[in-house]
Amino acid sequence: QVQLVESGGGYVQAGKSLTLSCETSGSSFRLNVMGWYRQAPGKERDRVATISRSGTTSYADSVKGRFTISRDNAKNTMYLQMDDLQPEDSAVYFCNRVPVPFDSWGQGTQVIVSS
Repeated sequence: QVQLVESGGGYVQAGKSLTLSCETSGSSFRLNVMGWYRQAPGKERDRVATISRSGTTSYADSVKGRFTISRDNAKNTMYLQMDDLQPEDSAVYFCNRVPVPFDSWGQGTQVIVSS
């Protein structure tokens, strides 16, 4: 069973940056399309960024131009560089497979952006 461990969240002021990391167990990471999801209080979990096995990326319109997803298949790790953070980016961020997530989600990492 794949384990997903997110880290790197925190409390920042608007306009600042954070980099999230997603460490995965097992050897299947490089075989999967992966993505970052986020869930704000009272809202559904939405996918904000996707990266293919070869590194092709796509983004939700709300983060396009500000967030950058990347992966290191040798380290079974994925990253999300978040620049120019805004209060509406405040959420718990999760990583998982795309389009069908693994059954088990990580605990997520919380990002709070103050105005």
